[in-house]
Amino acid sequence: KLTSLALQPAITPELVQGRVHLKCSYSPPPPEPPVQFRVLWSRLSSPGKREQIQQETTLEPFSYMEMGGANLHLGDTVFCTVTAFRRGSPEQQSLPEDSKGFYAGIKFLPESLEIAEDGKEHILTVLSTVPIACPGQDDSCKITLQLSTEDLGSQVPGPPDIVLSACRVDLLLGPCSGGSCAAARVTVTAVTDFAQDGNRVSRLSARPAAPGDVLWRAYTPRDVKVTVRDLPTGNCYSFTDPHIITFDGWRYDSHKIGTFLLSRSESRAFEVHVRQWDCGGHRSATACNCGVAAR
Repeated sequence: KLTSLALQPAITPELVQGRVHLKCSYSPPPPEPPVQFRVLWSRLSSPGKREQIQQETTLEPFSYMEMGGANLHLGDTVFCTVTAFRRGSPEQQSLPEDSKGFYAGIKFLPESLEIAEDGKEHILTVLSTVPIACPGQDDSCKITLQLSTEDLGSQVPGPPDIVLSACRVDLLLGPCSGGSCAAARVTVTAVTDFAQDGNRVSRLSARPAAPGDVLWRAYTPRDVKVTVRDLPTGNCYSFTDPHIITFDGWRYDSHKIGTFLLSRSESRAFEVHVRQWDCGGHRSATACNCGVAAR
């Protein structure tokens, strides 16, 4: 008779003798009568399609699957499906129950970013959902990720519109909790380029740098897409016999003669000086712009 036993299978990562394994655990029903479990491991081969990797029958309330080799690679989304049946009566089985999909590999949180050209720093967390193994005696237990940025075909081609706080981050061996076995943080900031170049899209990529563990060598984590919203830049003016319009739209005239500070930033090295000279002769006291210096 097909019934649901609420086995609640769940996948967790584990290091077994220095090698990365996935463990499928489930809640066994009451012990009478004796029950066996059929555990089917599968992975997502394409959107909506699963490929069977391995099947085993066991008395234990868990099943292990090793990462690497021919069956399971970093970057796979893995499932385990558990069916219970009585020993000697395989036809009397429970309804098969699926675990949630477990993504094995590097994740960025958030998975995509939309930021503005306002100079603010945005924190991006890079984490490994599987533990970092120690491949040899002399190797430290870490994976170093080389980070890079690339412009993705914007309206105005050029360098990426983002900068990172670091070009490399280390993921160190640690206990697994909350879906993370190792994590690091990097800040992403939009480049304020004072150009009306529209919203631009950049890609942030991470590549394991010379990993000692063979599991990581052929692995390329998913990229992060970063969209930078273009913000209009401020403008101020001083023209003719100086008519002045400030950044916030105030208008006035300045007929004084001399050298003046026209604009200065409080947050960066940016300053504009203007020199105004007599251009009205004896008839009127009028000054005109005759020189400018900018830093």
